[in-house]
Amino acid sequence: MSPVRPPTASKVPMSSSDAESEPVSNPVAAEKAPEGRSLKPLRWWPAALLLVVMIALRVAPLLVEDGPPQLWMAAGFGPLLGSVLILFWWLLLSRAAWTERLNGTSALIAGVAVVGWLLHPTMQGPGMIMLTVPIGFGAFAIGATLLARAMTTRRTAIASLLAWIGFASTLLLRAEGMWGDFALDLHPRWEPSAEERLVASSAATAGEASEPAALDPAERERLVAAFASPEWAEFRGPDRDGVWNGPAIDTDWAAHPPEQLWRIPVGPGWSSFVVAGDRLFTQEQRGEVEATVCYDFGSGRELWRREFTERFEDPLGGPGPRATPTLATGGLFVQGATGLVARLDPLDGRVIWQRDLRVEASRTPPMWGFSASPLVVDDVVITYAGGESDAGVLAWDAATGEPRWRAPSGPQSYASPQLGTFGDRQLVMMLTDQGLDLLDPESGTEAYGYDWEFDGYRAVQPRWLDGETLIVPTGMGAGTRRVRLNVGTEFVATDLWTTRELKPDFNDFVVHDGYLYGFDQGLFTCVGIEEGGRAWRGGRYGKGQVLLLAQSDAMIVMTEQGEIVLLAADPTERRELGRIEAMQAKTWNHPVVVGDRLLVRNSEEAVCYRLTLRDAPDSTATATDEAEGAESAESTTND
Repeated sequence: MSPVRPPTASKVPMSSSDAESEPVSNPVAAEKAPEGRSLKPLRWWPAALLLVVMIALRVAPLLVEDGPPQLWMAAGFGPLLGSVLILFWWLLLSRAAWTERLNGTSALIAGVAVVGWLLHPTMQGPGMIMLTVPIGFGAFAIGATLLARAMTTRRTAIASLLAWIGFASTLLLRAEGMWGDFALDLHPRWEPSAEERLVASSAATAGEASEPAALDPAERERLVAAFASPEWAEFRGPDRDGVWNGPAIDTDWAAHPPEQLWRIPVGPGWSSFVVAGDRLFTQEQRGEVEATVCYDFGSGRELWRREFTERFEDPLGGPGPRATPTLATGGLFVQGATGLVARLDPLDGRVIWQRDLRVEASRTPPMWGFSASPLVVDDVVITYAGGESDAGVLAWDAATGEPRWRAPSGPQSYASPQLGTFGDRQLVMMLTDQGLDLLDPESGTEAYGYDWEFDGYRAVQPRWLDGETLIVPTGMGAGTRRVRLNVGTEFVATDLWTTRELKPDFNDFVVHDGYLYGFDQGLFTCVGIEEGGRAWRGGRYGKGQVLLLAQSDAMIVMTEQGEIVLLAADPTERRELGRIEAMQAKTWNHPVVVGDRLLVRNSEEAVCYRLTLRDAPDSTATATDEAEGAESAESTTND
C-alpha cells in the first residue's frame, strides 16, 4: 500500500495589497523595498514659524521707534537663536528618519565650519552670527518645508544643498563694522576698502611718517602764536559742549548753499578735527599704523603725519582711533584706541613724550577701544582708562609726561573727561557706568560723586547748565536726567527729573535757550530743560551728531548716512532750513565750524565747506584764504 502523500497547497498568485501587508523577513527583499516605505512627511510648521520669527526679530527695531535696548539685542542675536531652534526642530521634532537627521545635521555643521574658515576676516564674528549662520539654516528650513511630503531622502540632500548655497553667499561680502541700528555695513568682498585705496595711493609706505617742509623763522613764529590760541582746541569745541559762538551764518541755504572748497580721502576712525590758524589735526588708521595727521586748512593738503605701529578694530566700530586730539600749552595731545597717549609738536609731529594705558593702568583695551579725548587743565593732561584698578583716570605732566596722579573711577566708559565749575571750584567731570565722578584736576581727589549705575556703556558727555544743575545723559534706553548739586559744606544731589524722551547712544546733545536738542535713538528730539517734557520729535537722521550755531539759532546735524542738515533751534517745531549730501559712508564724527568754514569727516573722507555769513556778503573770506591759491583749486577737482 502506497504511503499517502499530504495534499499539496495550490499555488494562487498573491495580490499587490497582500504583498504590502506581508512582513518581509528576507534582508535582500528589504533592500529592494521602496525608499518611501520607511519615511514620513515632515512636520514642517515649526520650521516655518521659526523663519517668520527670525525675520520679525530682525526688522522689529526698524518699525518700533521707542523700543527698549533689548529689542536691538534681539535683532542682533535673535536670528542666531532661531538657527539653533531650527536645528533642535530637525533633530527632535521633524519626524525625519534618523539617518536623515544625522545627515542633515552633519551637512549643516560642515557648512558652518568650511564657510567660516573661508569668510573674509571682517565677516568672522558678528557677520557669521548675524548673517552666515541664519541664512544657511533658514535656507535649510525652507528646503525642508517645501519638500516636507517628498517621500525620499533626496529632500534632505536638497535642503542641505540650499543651506550650503546660503552659507556660501556670504563669502562674497566683507563688513566695515555696523550701522547704529546694528545692521552690518556690507560691501562686495572684491571691492577694496577706502582705507586700502588710501594706503595704496600714499606716497609714503605704511610705517613711515611724512615729514613737514622746513619752516622759516617768521612762519614758525606765526604758527606758534596760532597754536597758543587755537580756534577749536578740543573735542566738541572750547567747553566740550558742541557749541560754536562765532559769527552768525546765512541760514537760507536755498539762496546761499555751502560752497565746497576741498574734499580729500582720509583713513578710518571716529576722531573729529581741532583747528589752529591754517592747520587742522585729526587721527586716522593707515593700515597697521595709527596716524595723527596735520592738514592745511585752505587746501586739505597733508602737511605731516606721525605714525605709531598700532591697530585697533572691533566688529561694531571698525578700525581706527576714537578720540579727538587736544591743542593746549603749545602741544598736541593724542590718545589712540589701543591706549597710546602722546604729546606731539604741532609744528612737525615730533614726539615729545608718550605713555601706554595698557601698562600704566594694567588694562587691556575695552570692547570698543580707548575713546577718551585728552583733557588739559593748566599743566596737567587727564585721560580715562577705566578698569577695576585704582587707575581709572590718570594725569600726566603736560610738559614732561611724568605721572601726576591716578584716581579710581567707574570701570567702563567711552566718554571723555570734561571741566565744570561747581561753586567756586573747577572740577573734572567723568561720566562712567557707575555715575558721575567729580575730581580735583590738580590732585585727582574725588570732591563729589553722583551715583547712577547703568548696566551698559556711556559714550556721551554731561552738560553743566548753571551754578547748581547739570544734565546727566546715559546709554541707549535709560534716558537723561537733570540733577541739582549742592556743593557747599555738605554735598547733596537732588534729582529734578528723568526723561526717556531723550535717549542718546553715542550722540551728544546741545543746549539752547532752555531746551535740549539731540538724538533719541535714531530720531532727533527737543526736550524742555525745566520739566524734561518733549517739545517735538522727528527727523530720521540715524546715529548722527549735532553742533549748535548759537548766534544763528540753528544747528548743524550730521546724519549717520553722511548728509548735512541745517536745522532751526526752535522748540515749537522741527524745521529743516537746508540739506546737502556731503558723504556716502557711515558718519559718526562730530562736525566743526570755525569762522565761515564747516569741516566734516567720516571713516573715508573729509570735506570743507564755506558758509555764507549773515549781514556780511562781501567779507566772507577768512585768514586761511591767503593760503588757498592754486592748491585749493587743485584739491577741489577731487570731487
